Amino acid sequence: MPELGRSVYLTSFESQRPAFQRDAGSSSPVFLSLHMSEEFSSDYCRRAEEACRWLAGQGYRIIGDVSVKTMEQFGERDLGALAQRLGLWALRVDYGLSEEETAALARQFPVILNASTISPTAARRIADGAVKVMAMHNFYPRPETGLDDAFFRKTTRALREAGLSVLAFIPGDEELRGPLHLGLPTIERHRGLPPSACFADLAVNFGVEEIFVGDPGLSLREEARIRRFCREGILEIPAMLAEPYRALYGRVFTNRADSPAGLIRFAESRTYSCFGEAVAPGNCNLRKAGSVTLDNSRYGRYSGELQLTLGDRDPDDRVNVIGQVEEGYLLLAQSIRRGAKFCLTPD
Repeated sequence: MPELGRSVYLTSFESQRPAFQRDAGSSSPVFLSLHMSEEFSSDYCRRAEEACRWLAGQGYRIIGDVSVKTMEQFGERDLGALAQRLGLWALRVDYGLSEEETAALARQFPVILNASTISPTAARRIADGAVKVMAMHNFYPRPETGLDDAFFRKTTRALREAGLSVLAFIPGDEELRGPLHLGLPTIERHRGLPPSACFADLAVNFGVEEIFVGDPGLSLREEARIRRFCREGILEIPAMLAEPYRALYGRVFTNRADSPAGLIRFAESRTYSCFGEAVAPGNCNLRKAGSVTLDNSRYGRYSGELQLTLGDRDPDDRVNVIGQVEEGYLLLAQSIRRGAKFCLTPD
């Protein structure tokens, strides 16, 4: 199953500390950039050491994002020594080190390469004889600069073929990182979307193993959705259901193994279709993308079947529209694979 990681920043560490306390002992990965010039100050090194000591004490695996600028700031000539000094689990090498220097480092510690810029051939050479080598895509604060799907898929596939696991970022939904405060996604179309939808997209549609929230803030509700998916494989889809059908909230359904593209068929809907009386025709409107529908009595033996549309469909007097997936969560619904589990939630 995929794993959720968080990002921590020294300038927002105190506000983030309660969230990390809630998940203490989980051994989850934490991404900490150690070469952001705007965070440097006279007491930067002390604060970094204190934050790392605290996070390690809570059981987190700290990934230090480093460059030659990091060595200058900490007065270290060797990143391996810095990793030991700060108690880092892995080093994400951003820039300034040669391939030979990175390979030497990888023989001492887990190393994470820049997935967006490293060539698969170089990655394979660095990984030869290494402790552990992975690749992590960047996040992109400026709108319009995030990766497109085709480039992300191509580079990720090539790195996997070279034997590396690939990591990426999704935006947060509470405290957003400055100075732009517009989210920190890897993929541009994720900007402004709910974190749980972006997480499911990366995990299901791109096969990313470890996914980090780039921003400091992640709401409790979105975190709960993500963790349930990681733990149970169930995707929670927020939807507005009409009053008579709200009993469907929370019930776990399965997408039929033979569902066509563009349509989620609730495998258990025949079981749940006994509403006490025949399903009368009503609200047989345009089925917009994200519509939750119920076949009515005009469909004969199909009456009671539930579906979720992933694209627009014409009105059908045999099909009642009984709900709508909340705005922004259609991507989450589009991540329900055939045979996968999901449920509808009121928020």
